[in-house]
Amino acid sequence: MDKNLNFISNFIDGRIANPKSSNFGNVFDPSKGEIISNVILSNKDDFNEVLNSSKKAFNQWSATTPLKRSRILSKFKELIEENLNELAELVSIEHGKTLDDAKGSVTRGLEVVEFACGIPHLLKGEFSQNVGTNIDSWSIRQPLGISAGITPFNFPAMVPMWMFPIAIACGNCFILKPSEKNPSCSLKLAELFSEAGLPNGVFNVIQGDKEIVDLILESKDISSVSFVGSTPVAKYIYEKSSKNLKRVQALGGAKNHLVVMPDANVNQAVDGIIGAAFGSAGERCMAVSVAVAVGDVADELVENITQKSQVLKVAPWTDSDSDMGPVISKEHKEKIVNYIQNGLDEGAKLLLDGRGYKIQGYENGYFLGPSVFDNVNKNMKIYKEEIFGPVLSIIRVKNYEEALNLVNDHEFGNGTSIYTSDGEISRHFTTNTKIGMVGVNVPIPVPMAFHSFGGWKQSLFGDHAMHGTEGVRFFTKLKTITSRWPKSIQQGPEFKMPTN
Repeated sequence: MDKNLNFISNFIDGRIANPKSSNFGNVFDPSKGEIISNVILSNKDDFNEVLNSSKKAFNQWSATTPLKRSRILSKFKELIEENLNELAELVSIEHGKTLDDAKGSVTRGLEVVEFACGIPHLLKGEFSQNVGTNIDSWSIRQPLGISAGITPFNFPAMVPMWMFPIAIACGNCFILKPSEKNPSCSLKLAELFSEAGLPNGVFNVIQGDKEIVDLILESKDISSVSFVGSTPVAKYIYEKSSKNLKRVQALGGAKNHLVVMPDANVNQAVDGIIGAAFGSAGERCMAVSVAVAVGDVADELVENITQKSQVLKVAPWTDSDSDMGPVISKEHKEKIVNYIQNGLDEGAKLLLDGRGYKIQGYENGYFLGPSVFDNVNKNMKIYKEEIFGPVLSIIRVKNYEEALNLVNDHEFGNGTSIYTSDGEISRHFTTNTKIGMVGVNVPIPVPMAFHSFGGWKQSLFGDHAMHGTEGVRFFTKLKTITSRWPKSIQQGPEFKMPTN
């Protein structure tokens, strides 16, 4: 460990904690390829400290009224707004994405906090009078206990905020295990939540690697696990969590198709494809990685995509004119480069080659330019697997039916979009796609916070999507009460206005 570098630790009981582990990892600036921080890789002792803190806090927090929880969340919302620039810079420094993109991601997380502020309404149950003679029945939703979130590197603010605001609003305690590649933002969020008045132990952050992940999955004291990442890991999280009787939502990989019909506005479609394919250097689970050109639109679409993609500005996040920054690591860059070579080896036509991209003064950065393949087919590796980088595959099909089958036959079912002027085709597409999130003339169909986010097939393991009402259901358990009173019980009058 370099004592001259910033050291990133855990957040336990409302403060930055002294770690018990002596192991650490390196945090890089992807733009420069340089180590900028060390992060603790927690051990079992650190985990037990976090767990004990959460267990101690749960009884009091779960008994706190939803209204009081909502007021703390409202203050948290205000503090995020006040510190949005700082949060975005923490994201950009450790991830590399442009500052505007980082601000947008923090804002999408903030929207979930706004949604969670309505928890008094969201937790309302149902009531039925006289289900039998003088018998009433009603339902309530109660917190699970301790929830945990395991989050990815690509959205170190947004994805955690898909999870913990709703979990905490519902009366749970929450343990966050962020990506060790960019851990700083999680600590800042924890500090702001504490400043908002959240009791100590309700929200804890533990840094670490697979050791901590497995401790979370094995712990009998943790009731639910939320995860976003690759499909193999999502499947592992789901299987191991379920085996240990936990509630689990595990969001996996994607291969999102954008279908362009012959009647589409080509300019709008091209702009949508480029932004969705290359924004955040393609490191989004909702990135468009396959453009499906239907019929006669193909040549025009391919030409325009190539022309507009090759003038995109790739630069560090400090450049305000940058369209996209570096990928997250040297290893990930090499993985993407290998995919590009594989596409060439399998016969795809590389129209735009993003390999070998260098920026003066940032020669060691993990930069790649946009890459565009034409004449891709469904048997190619670049089509079947998630690349998670700035690589776009274009597939030409004869008609709408072939395009629809292509979308539905892929093992991933995260998101898809169609560009068309035909309402009948649009309606058929939205109804018949076997995909969790669908857009019409919208390139990235990410739902707002009051709806829910989640894919189908190999893109989601578990019964519940994230945020929205699905999030509330995931973080609560249903209780139904049936009651009969044989005689009335009289009470004296009360004249004080109730406040809670």
